[in-house]
Amino acid sequence: MLRVFLVLLPLLTAGRALREGECEVCLKVIDKFSAAAKKAGAKKSNAIEKVIQKECKKFKDSKETRMCYYIGGTDDAATRMLQSVSKPMSHHLPSSKICQKLKKKDSAICELRYEKPIDLEGKDIGKMRVKQLKKILSTWGEKCNGCTEKRDFVKLVEKLKPKYAPSKEDRDEL
Repeated sequence: MLRVFLVLLPLLTAGRALREGECEVCLKVIDKFSAAAKKAGAKKSNAIEKVIQKECKKFKDSKETRMCYYIGGTDDAATRMLQSVSKPMSHHLPSSKICQKLKKKDSAICELRYEKPIDLEGKDIGKMRVKQLKKILSTWGEKCNGCTEKRDFVKLVEKLKPKYAPSKEDRDEL
C-alpha cells in the first residue's frame, strides 16, 4: 500500500495549482511576454515566439534571463520549449496555467526566485562589504568605472542613493 502511494504521489502533486509565491519569476516573465505580444499585435504562435526572443534580449535581471534560457528564448539555450509558452499564449491562457504546464516539463523553472531588495534605510554603507556594494550598484543598473578601493564604491552608492533608494522623508514629500 505504501509503495502504491509513493508511486502515485508525484502524479497527484503534478496537476495541482500553483501556491502563493511559487513560480514568481515565471509568472512575471510570462506577463511581460504577454504585454509585449499584445503591443506588437502578435496573435499566432510563430509571431509570439519572435516577440519572446526579442524580449529575452532586453532582460537585465539574472533570474529573468535564466528563465529565458530554460524555455529556449536565448541563443545559447540548450532546450527549445518556446512552443510550450507561445502556443498557450496564443490561446490566451493565463500566466499561472502556462507556468503550471512549464513546471511539469522542467521543475527548475518554478524554483527561480527574485532576490530580496536590499533596504538601505538606516544602514551604514561604509560598513558594508565591497561585494554587497557592487550588488547594489548592479541592481540599480550602474557600474563603478575606475573604482579601485572600497571608499570609491561607498562614495558612488552614497551619491546615487537619493536617486534609487530615497529615504522615508523624501518619499513622504512626493
